[in-house]
Amino acid sequence: MNTRLPASSLPLTPADRELVDLARRTIDAVTDAGPGEDGIHTMGAAVRTSDGGMYAGVNLYHFTGGPCAELVALGAARAAGAGDPTCIVAVGNHGRGIQSPCGRDRQVLADYYPGIRVILPTADGPLSIPAGELLPLGFVPPAA
Repeated sequence: MNTRLPASSLPLTPADRELVDLARRTIDAVTDAGPGEDGIHTMGAAVRTSDGGMYAGVNLYHFTGGPCAELVALGAARAAGAGDPTCIVAVGNHGRGIQSPCGRDRQVLADYYPGIRVILPTADGPLSIPAGELLPLGFVPPAA
């Protein structure tokens, strides 16, 4: 598989690495599953906002599609009255590292926050990419 990264891909900054660490610390502190086990809380996420705040969240797994950690972190930031989100990352429990957002999260990010930078794992190490570039064609509702 030949995956081309967009020219807007950037290496992580120290602030990005701090965000990754917050997501990792958050899920490591609250996961309810042992290594190799299924659980309800297995992913952590952190979002940085335009005012410099950082907010974390964890997933709530349910077979019907419970909220992903990224959406919980975005909700936590909004509930705290934070500025616009500028960067987001998800991290798996038990050292699974940075995880790519699922399709639903990609769609939500691209629809509501196309400029937010999403930290992704790549063969060359983690990079950040604008959410609007995660999907080949974003959803645009028809004009009324």
